[in-house]
Amino acid sequence: MSNPHDHPTALRDLQDSIYWEKILRARSMTKEERISEVFELSNRQLGMMLAGAMAKISTNDEVLGWQEVSKNMERLDRIREFGLYSTERPAQL
Repeated sequence: MSNPHDHPTALRDLQDSIYWEKILRARSMTKEERISEVFELSNRQLGMMLAGAMAKISTNDEVLGWQEVSKNMERLDRIREFGLYSTERPAQL
């Protein structure tokens, strides 16, 4: 495979093909396989959150790491409750 940076559209073409492969794979999955994939992705994400929190506070103690994750999640909840964060696009004025 050539370097995708050698051609102006090659990187975009590569990204599109990877995305399309993921769509086809998801469409071919059973409902059970899809829910299993969701749990695997969730577990991976939680692991990344824990690792990030532990790095942030410079510790190897998972208990302290989970406390930091919890603190960060509570902070995000408060931000959303105050309307400072939304998953929806704001209405046009």
